[in-house]
Amino acid sequence: MIILGVDPGFAIVGFGLLESNATKYRLLTCGAITTPAGVRLSARLLQIAGDLEQLIHQFKPDVMAIEELFFNNNVTTGIGVAQARGVILMTAEKMGVPICEYNPSQVKQAVVGYGKAQKKQVMDMTRRLLNLTAVPKPDDAADAVAIALCHARSASSLLSNVAR
Repeated sequence: MIILGVDPGFAIVGFGLLESNATKYRLLTCGAITTPAGVRLSARLLQIAGDLEQLIHQFKPDVMAIEELFFNNNVTTGIGVAQARGVILMTAEKMGVPICEYNPSQVKQAVVGYGKAQKKQVMDMTRRLLNLTAVPKPDDAADAVAIALCHARSASSLLSNVAR
């Protein structure tokens, strides 16, 4: 199974593509879709959709795992992220890619075994589980890889039924 993990954003969308065979995982690629500051939000959203379509065409993922929104203090930024997330969900749906959504605690639980783990712990465990020499960069890509890994590790559990 090929899993496309996505960490939504409108300036930076992290992505990670992971191949999963039962309990064996292999990172195919990861990176970020970046949109330029100072450009209209609608143009940034269009770029995200186009770049995501290209990724889906190239790698043909079986499923997309995406992080649910988590609002901190900055609601203005959260609204832009929510709009980008909507475009990401719409693009996956349009391309026929099933979508599974995970909240941050589910990602931490699946990767580290503790739902309140620190970000550094998640990144280190992601590196270990995938036998990588370093944590993927940028951080948004590392987060996306962890989300993909979350789906891979929970695909046979009850969590796989979340938001299908």
